[in-house]
Amino acid sequence: MISVTEYRVLGRTGLKVSPLCLGAMMFGGWGESDPAECAKIIDRALDSGINFIDTADVYAQGQSEEFVGQALAKSGRRDDVVLATKVHGAMGEDPNQRGNSRRWIIQEVENSLRRLGTDWIDLYQIHRPDPATDIEETLGALTDLVRQGKVRYIGSSTFPAHQVVEAQWASERRSLERFVCEQPPYSLLARGIEADLLPVAEKYGMGVIVWSPLAGGWLSGRYRKGQELPQTRRASRLPERYDLTKEVNQRKLDAVEQLAVLAEEAGVTLVELAIAFTIRHRAVTSAIIGPRTLEHLEGQLTAADVRLSDDVLDRIDEIVPPGVTLNPADRGWQPPELGDAGLRRRP
Repeated sequence: MISVTEYRVLGRTGLKVSPLCLGAMMFGGWGESDPAECAKIIDRALDSGINFIDTADVYAQGQSEEFVGQALAKSGRRDDVVLATKVHGAMGEDPNQRGNSRRWIIQEVENSLRRLGTDWIDLYQIHRPDPATDIEETLGALTDLVRQGKVRYIGSSTFPAHQVVEAQWASERRSLERFVCEQPPYSLLARGIEADLLPVAEKYGMGVIVWSPLAGGWLSGRYRKGQELPQTRRASRLPERYDLTKEVNQRKLDAVEQLAVLAEEAGVTLVELAIAFTIRHRAVTSAIIGPRTLEHLEGQLTAADVRLSDDVLDRIDEIVPPGVTLNPADRGWQPPELGDAGLRRRP
């Protein structure tokens, strides 16, 4: 049970959230397709003290939002929850049904409100950067939503540090609502944000809600040497992050072996070690856990009670040094300049 004293302020908002956030990506067609089972997971999470739920429009093309909305309506606990969702991903074949334009944000927030069955969204986040859209256009649209009462706070997700700074400057320059938090990937195997993003978030008083603390399943205990590796939908969609013929993924497997030994010596599970590590960083507000089953949830809730010693943290630094992401594909977003040769060469 998460104690009241453990709740953390989201940036400088005064809004208090639990150190664990229930992620709903696996609710719907991407994971658990039974809304009743998803409702059980939500109810158990709220009973444990979690008051923070994160989803996105693109998760199972809106089905995740629908399941979350139905569960909160049935339990009557909407007012007790800090409810977060995101916009950016493609929601149809129309080229304007995606991205960070004013047109799409204003249209899609209405769809998210309807699917969630609520009059307001506590935290509305831009899911990824959009190089085609001026950040002032995006912030202007979000500011209007805040002033209309449809959105309480705004945030970003998987923005590189320099774009976080740009957004903060744009907000100040144009007197627009500012991003109060950032949601980046962070785990024992993907520590790149320690080098720049986390210090930037601290400087600007932003909350940080980290996703994938189990490194996309790598730290769940299912990826071990000498065992048959799981064949998952995620691995088939993102082979660059799971293909063991790649040296970077072999490095991840080696690190997992050493971390598993450390966890055993510390008297915790690998899952607990992984999640507890992320919420120990002073800049991190909350870590998103994304269970597909009630059993998965129970195995992750206990991480909130784990206090890793400095000795254990030092050992972790020896296995995966601070600021290092073993596989660059785990950064969550690739700048177009890295994928498009034309953006690196003179015409």
